[in-house]
Amino acid sequence: MTGRPRTVTLQVDEELYEFLSLRVSDGGPYRSVSAYVEELIRRDMASREAAAFQQLQAELSAGFSASESSYHPSSAAEVIARNRQ
Repeated sequence: MTGRPRTVTLQVDEELYEFLSLRVSDGGPYRSVSAYVEELIRRDMASREAAAFQQLQAELSAGFSASESSYHPSSAAEVIARNRQ
């Protein structure tokens, strides 16, 4: 963790609270609500990074498998200008 911890207030309905209580209880896998929420956030971050990497892989695969005739020469300035749009 970087920086100082921040406090977040969380409101959940009764059903979610009961589930949370089980996850954080003496027999549950987490020592605190904070630990549980941090783990959920880390998993979400990892999932988003994995999805972005898969998208990049798919785009690169499509580009590398494209026919030679679909390529056209571009200068660095043209690529930069196109990506600013």
